Amino acid sequence: MKKTLLFLFILSSLTKLAIAQDFPFGDIGRDAMDMTNYSKDTSAHAVVLQEFGKSFITGDLRLVFEYHVKIKIFDNKGFENAKVEIPAYDNYSEIDSISGITYYKDDNDAIQKITLDHKNIYPVEVNGYLSALKFDMPGLRKGCVIEYKYQTVSRSLDNYHAWYFQSSIPKVYSEYEAHIPAYWDYNASLKGSLKLSKSTTRIERNCFNFRRGGTTDCSVLTYGMNDIPAFVNEDFITSPFNYLSSIKFDLVQFTSPLDITRKYVQKEWKDIDYNLKNDFRFGGQLKKTGLFKEVVAPIIKSNSANLGKAKAIYSYVQKWFKWNNYRSALSENLGKALDKHSGNSGDINLSLVTALKAAGLNADAVLLSTRENGFINPLYPSASNFDYAIARVNIENQVYLLDATDPLLPFGMLPFRCLNEKGRVFSLDSPSYWIDLNLPQRKKNTYSLDLTLQAGGKIIGTLVHYSIGYAGYEKRKEIKKFNSQEEYTESLGSKMPVLRILKSEITNLDSLDLPLEEKYNVEIIPGNDHDAGRIALNPFLMEKIDRNPFKSEERLYPVDMGMTSEKNLVINMHLPSSYTIETPPDKLSINMPGNGGRFITNYESDNDSFTFSSSAQLNKSIYSPEEYPYLKEFYNKIVQSEKAEIIFKRK
Repeated sequence: MKKTLLFLFILSSLTKLAIAQDFPFGDIGRDAMDMTNYSKDTSAHAVVLQEFGKSFITGDLRLVFEYHVKIKIFDNKGFENAKVEIPAYDNYSEIDSISGITYYKDDNDAIQKITLDHKNIYPVEVNGYLSALKFDMPGLRKGCVIEYKYQTVSRSLDNYHAWYFQSSIPKVYSEYEAHIPAYWDYNASLKGSLKLSKSTTRIERNCFNFRRGGTTDCSVLTYGMNDIPAFVNEDFITSPFNYLSSIKFDLVQFTSPLDITRKYVQKEWKDIDYNLKNDFRFGGQLKKTGLFKEVVAPIIKSNSANLGKAKAIYSYVQKWFKWNNYRSALSENLGKALDKHSGNSGDINLSLVTALKAAGLNADAVLLSTRENGFINPLYPSASNFDYAIARVNIENQVYLLDATDPLLPFGMLPFRCLNEKGRVFSLDSPSYWIDLNLPQRKKNTYSLDLTLQAGGKIIGTLVHYSIGYAGYEKRKEIKKFNSQEEYTESLGSKMPVLRILKSEITNLDSLDLPLEEKYNVEIIPGNDHDAGRIALNPFLMEKIDRNPFKSEERLYPVDMGMTSEKNLVINMHLPSSYTIETPPDKLSINMPGNGGRFITNYESDNDSFTFSSSAQLNKSIYSPEEYPYLKEFYNKIVQSEKAEIIFKRK
């Protein structure tokens, strides 16, 4: 079986006793087997009973990580915690010594064991370069306890193994032990909102023996945390790894065991610049402008302006390549990707940069960490934290950020996965620098309805929907999933039972820079009470907000929307002489502090018609935890407002 590597994505597991040592494998107590719930979180489907981790550096310069966990599973929903995946971390690591046991009680209340069969441990591909190991613990049933352990060996010493105390289930106790030889100096930092219950340091004499000579002591750092609550992954969050309580290590300085006078200080960005410039997978590919000179010549022939050239090249790259859904900041071979018409994000967007440069445009690559990958700590330069590449082009002092992996993305718009704080601009001939990725792109929907209430109680008219900015991109993706516009329209009608679409027209579907326009002739069947002669209409027919996504009493991390948004609705309603309005909609004006958002409704009537309008605006892409109560209340009021109905009464 192919051995792979890992960085602990697994967020559960090991050590109950506050002592710096592992617990015995294969030993289970009656108390653990008899547990029916976890008293500190009775809603939990599983709980980590014991978790222990240990890392140390060997004399042949390898980083060894040992992991051991014991988990109590209360019900079927807890079975998810028995599906284990050890993901790839780099190309130089191995996973070994995997063992697992499932404990359960038989019909006679005796404790039985089932051992993990190594035949059920299998590799899976993570991306085009890395793989992982997966296995499911055997013999699962309600009330069982699972225990497993493994060891990983990596040659990457710049990134000492991190430890995550918090996970999707609660933990009784979690402990981590880091053995760091004196040749290495790491900065250890506690992330998240939880506090350590244990933090000790001791000296371990002569713990490190370099294979080519040299012995030194180690600092043994032990960190423990008990009664750890589960991490609640709420809506509008970037990677949970940004907020999970954890210990992380950043290399500050390294002293060579061969010559203690030679010290290697943590790299600066100029060192990263030099390495990337000379890396075949980055600088080596960006120098291949010759690959694209003949390709771009006919593409830009009819464009004299630089912006027109850039848009033409961008469109060409979008259509030429098919993204294989692998994220990468690098490319093994642009020429090969060009021939195959497919590649990872590095292949496609480094091709875009190279093509733009071949056309004489001022273009560079921007490396970033996607939202799923987490934030980058700018204090500790490292190229390994980047998992994605995009293009930056400067045209007449206007900067455009481009991603050609999606044929439906307009020029100058980034996909949602890239909206993650900052990216680093790397050039072949100038120093790198940070650039803001929170672009002024906006998600905007506008609905305009012109309706007539007929004497018989039916409502007919037209509905026009404009999807602007990122909303246009999302709508195009939704429509393109169907074989035809007719199929899309049928699907749309099935989602709105009170509305029947009689005729449809969609404009600007392939004009990515223009608002997408949908126009429908509709018939609305309102709620009615014939005995009372009344008709009820909820004006929020589309994108009605019927639940508040923010349910927690408090929030410890930001609400990250990715971008600002706006939804506008205007209804012009014509009434027959036989009806009057009994209950008009309320007029509202709700504002969040600091211009964070606004919700407005307005109503104006005449003898035989009225106009109702509403506008909901979120003016920030990120809201701080301190703003959370205001955001939560803002949504509460919107939900209540959009429940209201307009009541028409027969005269």
